[in-house]
Amino acid sequence: MLMLLYSTVVFLAREAFRRACLSGSTRRNWTKTFNLLWITVPLGVCWSVFLGWIWLDILEVPDENAVPHYKFGVVAFGLSAVIELLGEPFWVLAQVHLFVRLKVIAESLSIICKCFITVILVVMYPHWGLYIFSLAQLLYTSILVLCYIMYFMKFLGSPEATKKSFPVTQIISVLPNFGQDEEFVNWKEARLTWSFFKQSFLKQVLTEGERYVMTFLNVLNFGDQGVYDIVNNLGSLAARFIFLPIEESFYVYFAKVLERGKDIKFQKQDDISMAAAVLESLLKLVLLIGLTITVFGYAYSHLALDLYGGSMLSLGSGPSLLRCYSLYVLLLAVNGVTECFTFASMSKEEVDRYNFVMLALSFVFLCMSYFLTYWQGSIGFILANCFNMGIRITHSIYYIYRYFAESPYRPLKGLLISPLLFVVYVICGVTTGVSEVFLCCDKGWMARLIHVAVGTLCFIATLTTIFFTGTKLIHFVRTHILSRYTKEARK
Repeated sequence: MLMLLYSTVVFLAREAFRRACLSGSTRRNWTKTFNLLWITVPLGVCWSVFLGWIWLDILEVPDENAVPHYKFGVVAFGLSAVIELLGEPFWVLAQVHLFVRLKVIAESLSIICKCFITVILVVMYPHWGLYIFSLAQLLYTSILVLCYIMYFMKFLGSPEATKKSFPVTQIISVLPNFGQDEEFVNWKEARLTWSFFKQSFLKQVLTEGERYVMTFLNVLNFGDQGVYDIVNNLGSLAARFIFLPIEESFYVYFAKVLERGKDIKFQKQDDISMAAAVLESLLKLVLLIGLTITVFGYAYSHLALDLYGGSMLSLGSGPSLLRCYSLYVLLLAVNGVTECFTFASMSKEEVDRYNFVMLALSFVFLCMSYFLTYWQGSIGFILANCFNMGIRITHSIYYIYRYFAESPYRPLKGLLISPLLFVVYVICGVTTGVSEVFLCCDKGWMARLIHVAVGTLCFIATLTTIFFTGTKLIHFVRTHILSRYTKEARK
């Protein structure tokens, strides 16, 4: 519940500003962009106060003996959201200029410190309860923001920044500027932010809808919610560490290459050709990653949960939940890239029209989550999410099809795989499924090791087939993804 509070505050306060300010050229009036981004901080404070009141006075509060220090946790997680928003101007500046290494180091260091302090406090002071996780969350956001601030304090004004003609020369330029005679913000960005804000509110419902249903309607008890959260956290690892960075990076790419809201015939054809080729390869990449997770996730969900949490997780509904989540990850992967392109190329008017679609979809999704949960238990949430992603993918695919209809480019071919690879996936799925039946998970450690060995061989066969049938994709990964990290490492 506390992480839901944190994620809701952060998402509602910054998502619209991020999408609006990541669009456009690096050569812009950065003072106006920074002024707009600083609005996220007071907005975050308002959301924290309002949602904190709901969490403490409206929703069911856990028993103090079972979950001590809950009120402190609500305050701490709301405060951590506001602290994270203090780094938003620096995050956007880094993202627009493709400082990939900075992002990786900042987030990795923050997560490591959070885990480290959590383990130490749990071992030394287990009676502290939510104090531990609240302090760890505050430490996480503080380190994350400090990493960005300290980097730019060192980088801005340095010979390297001067050599690159970096548009911002000193750290004070990032702070809000109230003394200018000209307009405080870029009103084109501000209007686009408002359009994205209406959309971000609906997108948050679609993204975290099942958690709101669980939290507000109490359709699952706290025990079932705990199992669902564990499975959700495990299943979403690929989304957080693979698909989300891809989506964020290539949203910036498409927003730079394409002219928002402009007909494809009146844009530079070299840019259109390049964007189409990148989109096709991106779709192919996330599709293959998602298919691999789906195929192998089905046969290894039981083993993964047994190793992670023992029989408490592996003997209940956990394995079925994680198997369903493996399918959801595939849909999540494709939706991330298709929406990434769609939102980067839509005009303000198209974004506003899409908001009505999302409004209707949000209502249907919440109703489906509620009724499917009564019918199928916690699995109903994942089924509702799959429906939600399927509809959003369908809309984005239709948009992309119309966008390239009058051009010779067909990037949606990236959603097709070779017949040979399809056969390999089917064989691997059947083989690992049979292996699970006979070898996992109550046959002893030797049987488990054999089951893992079978999966390893099938995985190697899959990668080999991808390597020989997807030479174009391999080239794309080398030139557009690995090269970015290589360049950052040389800096």
